[in-house]
Amino acid sequence: MRATPVSVPLEVPLTTASGVMPAVPLLLIDLTTEEDVTGRSYVFAYQPLMLRPLRDLIAGLAEPLIGQPLVPAEVQQTLRSRFVLLGGAVSLAGMAVSALDIAVWDALAVAAGGPLAALLGSRPQPLPAYDSLGMLTVEQIAERLPRSLEKGFRAVKIKVGWPARGQDVAVVRAAREVLPDSIELMVDYNQSLDVAEALRRCRALDGEGVAWIEEPVRCDDFEGAATVTAAVNTPIQIGENFRSTQEMALALKRGACDLVMPDPQVIGGVSGWIAGAAVAGAAGVRCSGHIHVETTAHLLAAAPTAHYLEWLDLASPVLAEPLQVVDGFVTAPDRPGIGLAWDTDAVERYSLS
Repeated sequence: MRATPVSVPLEVPLTTASGVMPAVPLLLIDLTTEEDVTGRSYVFAYQPLMLRPLRDLIAGLAEPLIGQPLVPAEVQQTLRSRFVLLGGAVSLAGMAVSALDIAVWDALAVAAGGPLAALLGSRPQPLPAYDSLGMLTVEQIAERLPRSLEKGFRAVKIKVGWPARGQDVAVVRAAREVLPDSIELMVDYNQSLDVAEALRRCRALDGEGVAWIEEPVRCDDFEGAATVTAAVNTPIQIGENFRSTQEMALALKRGACDLVMPDPQVIGGVSGWIAGAAVAGAAGVRCSGHIHVETTAHLLAAAPTAHYLEWLDLASPVLAEPLQVVDGFVTAPDRPGIGLAWDTDAVERYSLS
């Protein structure tokens, strides 16, 4: 097992209500079997300081897998048993378990000679994608959104949470002036509001042509999210921080959202995401992907209530064959596995080892 930390510069720094991200800290995972099959995945560490502990965690967790068959359910049980007394595999531990799970599934699909989507009972297919952008001023809206349209996107998301409520409304109105009526617009608060302010701001966006409002309140405040969901007309989207299918089921039971978007590196890798998609499907709730475009392109193909793929392209600079957006759609490659192959020159250039 090899874990390589890299810092990948973004073409445009990503601005959120929490700050600015000029580069993406990624941990590239290579898990090689005794049959010389390599499964790959990567972790988006959010902050560079998380790379070293993640690398150490993943290396330690991989040790008991040596010599064992790659059976995802057994791998999950082995890895998660290490964290029972800590309240479960969450936070960095959950990210480490998820990364290994994804690599295991990738190795199995590579060994089977087909794409991961096929191993999950589906096949690669065009999926509607939205262009996921950061916080933009009114002036930046006029310059940036036409580029999304030129790329063929039929939906765009911008981050909000400006100091004043009126600023959020102003950028949304500016975006709607640029975007044709047929193009959906989503907004993301990144958990930046308390419930009272979320009610004020989300109500202010009702009727402004917004397709969903994402994470208005703290990710674990299902009661607060339910209050907001019940009070506004615009659909509420949450889920990138679901740490388990149980959390997703609880959120849906409490009415904390109208839509879900689990993240494979948080909910438990391929195993957790597919289980979560089944929960969403049973509830009749549309399920989108959260970043990790290469993996979610396969997962959404197998989801019963698949909605949108989030196009926030983080890993392309270190990939030999990056995914492409074609007329607003993304299709997983028909290569064995997820289709991840590192650009070795780029990895060396951006390596933090």
